[in-house]
Amino acid sequence: MKPLFLKKLFLLTALMMGISALTGCIRLEVATPDKPININMNVKIEHEINVKIDRQVEDLLKNNSAIF
Repeated sequence: MKPLFLKKLFLLTALMMGISALTGCIRLEVATPDKPININMNVKIEHEINVKIDRQVEDLLKNNSAIF
């Protein structure tokens, strides 16, 4: 029974040493940046509106410009 107990003790010790070695190696640091984050977006919007009117309506608008 002693060899089984020693084997378990050895495995447990090795496991504990491995875990402690891994926890000592990892370093995680979270910090906010010194400067604000800038997002530059260049947006170009072009609209083209074409209105077609009849000749009669066009003449009416020219003669009676007070309508609009």
